[in-house]
Amino acid sequence: MSATLRHFSSQEVHAALDYAALVDALRTQFAAEAAAPVRSSHAVTPDGDRLLLMPAWDGVSLGVKIVTVFPRNRTKGVPSVAALYVLMDGTTGHPVALIDGESLTLRRTGAASALASTYLSRQDASHLVVIGTGALAPFMAAAHSAVRPIERISVWGRNAEHAQRTVATLVSEDLPAVRVDDLRRALADADIVSCATTSREPLLRGSDVRAGVHVDLVGAFTPEMRESDDALVARATLFVDTFAGALKEGGDLVQPMACGVITRESVRAELADLVSGGHPGRRTRDEVTLFKSVGSGIEDLCAARLVAHRLHDA
Repeated sequence: MSATLRHFSSQEVHAALDYAALVDALRTQFAAEAAAPVRSSHAVTPDGDRLLLMPAWDGVSLGVKIVTVFPRNRTKGVPSVAALYVLMDGTTGHPVALIDGESLTLRRTGAASALASTYLSRQDASHLVVIGTGALAPFMAAAHSAVRPIERISVWGRNAEHAQRTVATLVSEDLPAVRVDDLRRALADADIVSCATTSREPLLRGSDVRAGVHVDLVGAFTPEMRESDDALVARATLFVDTFAGALKEGGDLVQPMACGVITRESVRAELADLVSGGHPGRRTRDEVTLFKSVGSGIEDLCAARLVAHRLHDA
């Protein structure tokens, strides 16, 4: 390994990627030309262990996120998912940094949704409902709070203890979070709903969503998973992080498209269209908007470069 090749830890990544800076960087990145093939997934063993590769390049930088998913690790007392990002010089191909992949993913996922929210949610949105209590939940709440005047964060999850733990994390960060037991009641006056789960059955129904809400779906990252029902998808104006990824992997769109509930033309724009002005985003105050994200190598590349730039001389 070269003496100049830096490794950036999880703590360093979180410190470097404040949401204001990362959202701005992503806005610039999505407006520029970049290549990011849909992630490739490889079976490592017959028992479900997988290797995922997410590359991207834009002429300035080249990078790839390497992710392993080994479900049986739970029985060994170690995380089932591990990730490492390799950032390279786009002109020479030589590696310049190794970056903790999990923290990078958490930060860029939240920031991408926050970027979409600047175009799709109402500017006065003050009540955020977070569905899900996994690792992503606190980051989604913090990211949305960075771009809208959020005064209340309602956290709902199937496991009350886990939901309370998420609330405690958010409160420790001075965010106005409370746990809710009745999801339908919380949705009745929600302005933004952010859902980050691995559910295979809809948790969010069109009949429970009021006019003017913005729905942010970042879980359900395979065609078999789903967080929203047909009624919500048919009712909302649909947007994605990237057409290539979301229309191939996002079950919230893949399933209703396969059943004829929506068509390809129902999905109005991707992030690149929003940041470039190709689509104006929200058109009316009462419009229901839905943003479906499955993650993109473009987001990883942008976040990794920002980490390296900010910490290179630290």
